[in-house]
Amino acid sequence: MAGELLLDTGALVSILDRSQKRHQAFADFYEKWTHEVVTTEAVVTESTHLLARVRGGPIACMDFVLSGGAVLVPLGQRALRRSRELMAQYGDCPMDFADATLVVLAEDLKTATILTTDRKDFSVYRIAGRRRFTIPV
Repeated sequence: MAGELLLDTGALVSILDRSQKRHQAFADFYEKWTHEVVTTEAVVTESTHLLARVRGGPIACMDFVLSGGAVLVPLGQRALRRSRELMAQYGDCPMDFADATLVVLAEDLKTATILTTDRKDFSVYRIAGRRRFTIPV
């Protein structure tokens, strides 16, 4: 299946925090998306940390995932090894763990569409070493 939308930290924070500059653009795109939205535990961890400055932010993030706002895809040993490979490969960017998990998820799901505020890095990263990400917002 290639219709999934990958959800990165900055986009998730922007969707949940109305004070974010691009809140409306991300919220509108998310609301109109008709296929599955997927993310990783690393993204949720980063997001709850960043939302700690917003009253109720971390709980809102957890509730978003628990209510089906995004499917949480767990990371197994193989994906952890692949994430490590990618972090070493993109060491000059550098690639953080959450970004690496999303690249692995893109490879596994054969999807390329990502909702992210991190356009610079995701324009550099390649899925399976070749395919570019599609960044719609």
